[in-house]
Amino acid sequence: MHSTSLLFSPYQLKNLLLPNRVVMAPMTRSFSPGGIPTPEMAAYYRRRAAAGVGLIITEATGINRPASVNEPDVPVFHGETALAGWKRVVDEVHAAGGKIMPQLWHVGTKRSIFHADWQAAASFEGPSGLSIAGESVGNPMSDADIADTIDAFADAAVNAERLGFDGIELHGGHSYLINQFFFGHLNQRQDRWGGESLLARSRFAIEVLQAIRQRVSADFPVLFRFSQWKAQAFDSRIAETPDILADWLNALVSAGVDAFDCSQRHYWDAAFPEVDKTLNMAGWVKKLTGVTSIAVGAVGLSGDVFSSLAGKCFATAPLDPLLERLENGEFDLMMVGRPLLQDPQWLEKIRLGRLDQLAGFNTRALKTLY
Repeated sequence: MHSTSLLFSPYQLKNLLLPNRVVMAPMTRSFSPGGIPTPEMAAYYRRRAAAGVGLIITEATGINRPASVNEPDVPVFHGETALAGWKRVVDEVHAAGGKIMPQLWHVGTKRSIFHADWQAAASFEGPSGLSIAGESVGNPMSDADIADTIDAFADAAVNAERLGFDGIELHGGHSYLINQFFFGHLNQRQDRWGGESLLARSRFAIEVLQAIRQRVSADFPVLFRFSQWKAQAFDSRIAETPDILADWLNALVSAGVDAFDCSQRHYWDAAFPEVDKTLNMAGWVKKLTGVTSIAVGAVGLSGDVFSSLAGKCFATAPLDPLLERLENGEFDLMMVGRPLLQDPQWLEKIRLGRLDQLAGFNTRALKTLY
């Protein structure tokens, strides 16, 4: 295998020193009854920290809005009991020498594929109340709803810093609320929250970021996950050209983003093959903004996570192509999902050269909190 020396080298993100370049991806587990993180969840994250994962991004966790989540047992990030559970999580991870950030989330109008009939405490809400298929399924958000949601994101970030987390990540991809504002077919508003251009439709995300920046410490890292594609349309694009992407990304940086989590199905896919046949989205982000860029998408496996959610298992895949891109400076960090979900020792086995002990992904792992 390619040299792993850079993979295990430290990385500085603002005032946060990461011991290596591996980030555990946010993966919804639905093991939090009533939205409350459990001691078992704390132990789950601690095992990954103890095995050397550089940074852990928690599964998505709902902000303080009545319909911010779309499953009954995903965690929330508000309320005394839930925050006490998260305090246990962050303390356990830090005790094991790890770093951890919560991913802050609002699902918008996107229902869960596993709990399609479950009802939240209120109607689902979105910029225009439309499902990702364009059907009317919820309430168009009022100005008051939007203001309250912005405040709820900022409150969650403040609580994350107060509890001792090492930063936060905003979920701005995968057709959830923030992402729904970006796409014109879902955001048909005629007020200041809509518009004809991607930049105009980004006002909501920008004001969320600005509100967070105003209320957390200047050196508290803020990550932003985005996806070029939208749910069930992997060939769609938020930004049709690198120039449009550059203007959009740099507006988010100006609003407060310190690092981008660049969601792709496969990290090896070229983002703009008509311009560059190899550069992935994380590479374009690094090139266009210069800020910390995280590559993600089937790292260590032969197929994508969406196929695994549909029941498909995958074999291991060599890391050499990814390590070569890392060495070439295409991006700064790499995000690992299913391999770490299945095996908390995955990174330690790589460090020790025990590649023969790495296993492919079996979907049974989705049903346990190991």
